[in-house]
Amino acid sequence: MNLASALTDGFAERSNLDQDTINLGNQLLFLDTVVLEIPSNMILQKLGPRKWISSQILFFGLVGTLQILITNRADYLASRLCLGLAESGYIPRSINTISTWYTSRKCTRRVAVFFIGMFGENALSPLLASGILKLSGRHGLRDWQWLFLLEGLFSFCVRGLFFFLLPGSPGETKPLVGRGVWWYLVRKIGKSCRAAVVWKTVKHWRWPHFVSTFCIFSTWSPLTTCTPSIIMITANTLAAVGASPAPLLAFTLAAISDATNKRGLTVVAG
Repeated sequence: MNLASALTDGFAERSNLDQDTINLGNQLLFLDTVVLEIPSNMILQKLGPRKWISSQILFFGLVGTLQILITNRADYLASRLCLGLAESGYIPRSINTISTWYTSRKCTRRVAVFFIGMFGENALSPLLASGILKLSGRHGLRDWQWLFLLEGLFSFCVRGLFFFLLPGSPGETKPLVGRGVWWYLVRKIGKSCRAAVVWKTVKHWRWPHFVSTFCIFSTWSPLTTCTPSIIMITANTLAAVGASPAPLLAFTLAAISDATNKRGLTVVAG
């Protein structure tokens, strides 16, 4: 969303970017994210969530901050590719980490809380941008440069919290000791996944859902990027309106899904 807000301040014009280049950068980001998801999660299995997720947040914050140096098409496309690399596997990696702490019947609401963070960002980022974009000229930086700088530095702060607070696996973390670890492992081992289950999952008829998701994101991303520019008048504030109800809806549907165990129906309802 910070790119969408930056576009309302003339970021494209000052960086010599046309609309086709903006759209290409968005698609490169998502392409990078999808292609590198599996390698990213393989690294997660080797390093653990504390080291790997913290490292990617650090890289994301670095690239996000350095966007203040963008001056041309090559800089912009390179930054989108690097951001895609930093985001690769983020959602499945996070859900995988959550699943190591909870059984399947207890995961849904926790996953909903995770997505509330993403939906909340879509609502909060435009509101913050409407204030940050008033810093024009301070210390020789344009409005959109302040936006990239402050949001990038915020990622550095989050990285520090993740590194020190995010636990590794349940078996090696301090909050669970003695019988707590034993009971946890009994619950998870009792629900361990066999190879036959993996193969059954790969063959499942629900896979076309991922095709529909790909099509949705291919059109949704350019639209949300351009929404503040389309609205233009108090653009960043108004852009937050559509995303505001999403966190409450996500948690409500997750609670219903847990209570009824009707996963598909709640997805359709959403």
